Amino acid sequence: MSIASLIDPVAAAGGPANLSHAEHWMQGRTLYGGASALVAYTAAIRAFPDLPPLRAAQVGFVAPVGGEIELRREIVRQGRNVAQVRSEIWADGACALTALWLFGTAREANAVHPADPPEDWPGGPEDAEPVMVDKGPAFIRHNFELRRAQNERGPGAPVVRRWARLTERGVLDPVSELILMGDVLPPGAMRAMQRQGPVSSINWSFNLLDTEPATRDGWWLSENASQHADAGYSSERLRLWNAEGKRVLDGMQAAAIFG
Repeated sequence: MSIASLIDPVAAAGGPANLSHAEHWMQGRTLYGGASALVAYTAAIRAFPDLPPLRAAQVGFVAPVGGEIELRREIVRQGRNVAQVRSEIWADGACALTALWLFGTAREANAVHPADPPEDWPGGPEDAEPVMVDKGPAFIRHNFELRRAQNERGPGAPVVRRWARLTERGVLDPVSELILMGDVLPPGAMRAMQRQGPVSSINWSFNLLDTEPATRDGWWLSENASQHADAGYSSERLRLWNAEGKRVLDGMQAAAIFG
């Protein structure tokens, strides 16, 4: 289904919404994390359209999201430069996703240095090998194009890196597109698993490094790297670069590693 199946049901007034037509955005029995985060973000910016640019977010994936939901959002605090907005998705009478969005106006810079370019630059996406063609969960098969961006295959260093882009482009504003893209890869710990088993994102925190991100032909270089894994959990670092190697998003995530 189209991106519209995710955001069209989101009303500025909040309240009930129906995501039953978003079945192609599912990952198992819940919406893919980036899709549910986009729903919560859209609820925030439609309720409060005069917010400054998004700078950071903290998203908690509490329970499965899908079907009939309720959207709640409120301004937690709005100062002269920074506004913090909470939005929640409720399902079956309980909170299924909670997010805190930090919006901030630009100020005169007192510290300036660019983020590092990616190590082992894989080259552009145009000639990279397609991967996960007609494979994987529904949200991948129907909505994303992935291409290889690392030589490693199978078990090894706990890093997963791919070129990724939406098959339907030009629908979202650039920040909404990054939110939808940011959680597209599995945890890097997948490469270190001793046996196959399910994995699940528990939360996602990120800083947006460019409030007007842009790239070539919709391609973003996405990387998930496990920093530490034990006792059924992995601490993951998530990063996105554009097709020119400019980093646009820094993130962290806790992932549950089952099996």
